[in-house]
Amino acid sequence: MLESLSDKFRKILKDVRGQGRISESNIQDILKEVRLALLEADVNFAVVKTFCETIKAKALGKEVLESLSPGQQFTQIVHDELASLLGGTDSGLELKGRPAAVMLVGLQGSGKTTTAAKLALLLKGKGRNPYIVPADLFRLAAVLQLKRLAAEIKVDCFEDEKLKNPADICAEAIRVAGIKGYDVVIVDTAGRLHIDDALMAELKGLKAILKPSEILFVADSMTGQDAVNTAKGFDAAIGITGVVLTKFDGDARGGAALSMRMTTGKPIKFVGTGEKVECLEVFHPSRLAGRILDMGDVMTLIEKAQTAYDDKQSVELQKKLKKDAFTLEDFKDQLGKIKKMGSIDSLLSMVPGFDALKKAKDIDVDEGEITRIEAIINSMTRQERHDPSILNSSRRKRIARGSGARVQDVNKLINQYNDMRKMMKVFKTSGAAGLKGMFQGRMR
Repeated sequence: MLESLSDKFRKILKDVRGQGRISESNIQDILKEVRLALLEADVNFAVVKTFCETIKAKALGKEVLESLSPGQQFTQIVHDELASLLGGTDSGLELKGRPAAVMLVGLQGSGKTTTAAKLALLLKGKGRNPYIVPADLFRLAAVLQLKRLAAEIKVDCFEDEKLKNPADICAEAIRVAGIKGYDVVIVDTAGRLHIDDALMAELKGLKAILKPSEILFVADSMTGQDAVNTAKGFDAAIGITGVVLTKFDGDARGGAALSMRMTTGKPIKFVGTGEKVECLEVFHPSRLAGRILDMGDVMTLIEKAQTAYDDKQSVELQKKLKKDAFTLEDFKDQLGKIKKMGSIDSLLSMVPGFDALKKAKDIDVDEGEITRIEAIINSMTRQERHDPSILNSSRRKRIARGSGARVQDVNKLINQYNDMRKMMKVFKTSGAAGLKGMFQGRMR
């Protein structure tokens, strides 16, 4: 996510800290690098100009010039201005009425259909009762795709094969939602390869019927300034209330995210961070600014963990750890929960300083490792998962064949599992002092 831009800002801030002082003479060179980094990230030229002028004014302020740590002060200024550029404050959904309608609009291929299911799942997790409406009759597979996704997340999807017009579908869906008690109606509308009069006329008609609380423009973040310009076109024609950026986990340069708010005046409300239905995040400007500057995003990491683990599961896990009853079956369950939180690389990128460490040490994050471990554990019998001590040579060979792994991989997994249990046992019996002693003993 914005990896290239993050690398450039990390280098700029490192150079600033090396200066010792910020002055009128060296600020020009610093801002030149900032300007170049943003333009290469496909950020709107006017946005870049305003951003750099603001930073210069604040960096040459009395508080920074007289500070004992101008590098830190400059980093904070850049963070605050990036957050302001991205929208400043968080902008959640404003769901008014019952049912509240949310229209998803955008060009064909931007990810509206998948976003409809992702948004429904997110709202369901917050205690809402969403209803998905497939109103995209322009793309033949859209209705079938949405029905499949709705079944996957166990959310009801409107269906009436007699209706062949998007306006009729939306009118009937709102009526049914009111009768059956759905509190949010999420409508997937049609798109085109580019803005045209027929599309806008259709969307205006649906807006009049639905009277939506939110009209969210769904944009592919990989398209950069094209996404920003298209958002302006949709806003001028039907009036959007917010933006959802998809494919935010890709190698996007960042232009769409950094230009959208200032150029359109509309907030980014969500970002899609993967293909799975769980991969939709509420957009937090300050947190993304922290990620760009390699300051981490611990709050999002905590929220992901809280979503993956409910209180009951956490209590059960704690009991097993205390009883030294943590099995390979439990280990596999924990790996599954980690996978639901997102890719390992994306999770580690939320840890402050990890991206810099990854570059410096040439760390390679192997996303397939969890899948390989799961395959090995799945190739074991129930008895073997609960009591790995019975895994003799012949059993390990059988497991390796069944999982497509090597015997060495099976041995490595068992050794890691035994080491983990040993650490848990030491910590349980003698606390932090015992754990410290164990590490000191290994280092001798």
